[in-house]
Amino acid sequence: MAYKIAFFGAKPYDIASFDKVNEKYNYDIRYYKGHLNPNNVVLTQGVDAVCIFVNDTADATVIDAMVDNGVKLLALRCAGFNNVDLKAAKGKLPVVRVPAYSPYAVAEYSLALMLSLNRKIHRAYWRTRDGNFSLNGLMGFDMHGKTIGIIGTGKIAKILIRMLKGFGMRILAYDLYPDLKFAEEEGFSYVSLDELYRESDIISLHCPLTDQTKYMINKDSISKMKDGVMIINTGRGQLINTNDLIEGLKEKKIAAAGLDVYEEEGEYFYEDKSDKIIDDDVLARLLSFNNVIVTSHQAFFTREALHNIAETTLQNIDDFRHHRPLVNEVIL
Repeated sequence: MAYKIAFFGAKPYDIASFDKVNEKYNYDIRYYKGHLNPNNVVLTQGVDAVCIFVNDTADATVIDAMVDNGVKLLALRCAGFNNVDLKAAKGKLPVVRVPAYSPYAVAEYSLALMLSLNRKIHRAYWRTRDGNFSLNGLMGFDMHGKTIGIIGTGKIAKILIRMLKGFGMRILAYDLYPDLKFAEEEGFSYVSLDELYRESDIISLHCPLTDQTKYMINKDSISKMKDGVMIINTGRGQLINTNDLIEGLKEKKIAAAGLDVYEEEGEYFYEDKSDKIIDDDVLARLLSFNNVIVTSHQAFFTREALHNIAETTLQNIDDFRHHRPLVNEVIL
């Protein structure tokens, strides 16, 4: 009998990539468009594994229901796991993830946001399509010689650091567990958060969302930053207190923000809401700034990344099924 997987938040590109990789596993994958939540967890009855993404809900209620339904494994097709109640899952339901699907994709996207915001490419695109070829208001700055602060120095950040070296930027970094050997090899410095805030022309966030990092970008930290700082976030939305970010933008303390994530993104990101009014006042306010780029959590979205996500996710499930070590298990 085929191994059954309930797959939530399925998009056409997910189905295409997973069906291709599944040719060698022949799992019975049941794709559902909706996000996993307490109202549809009944769909997990009779399946062996459940596959979810960043905006699915796996709180204590959902986890207990899945266990009662006979689910044996929760497989995240992403790196982050802040949407999973690991305490509730401990001892009941193993959780696996995809720790590195394409660090190049996210690093390249972070750089693309910096360049677009700095050189006002998004605004120039709107103008020329309307026949406006003036340059007023589109001036940027040379990134060469400027200082960038990188918060979190995992795989993505390390690739980004190498890219930024090619621009001739001065690089500062902060990490609870600094890789001093890498810093020496690449010629950058680890500093305190306060120094990073004080010195950086651009700040890019690449740390996980934890109790310690939640809302680390807030009124207090913004007050310590350079006037005219640019903030880039391709990590998790709740790293930034959005209301405080908006105040910083209004006061022109923050010159620009590139956000591929948003703290309340679950109701909007990955969905077509073009025929509806955005009733999230904070998101609507962000979208009103011409010096802010908001994208729909797409930094990971490359052909290579989608293939790697499918490959690693189905390999995780196969390892569990055949009682092999779970190299990508999330341990509390």
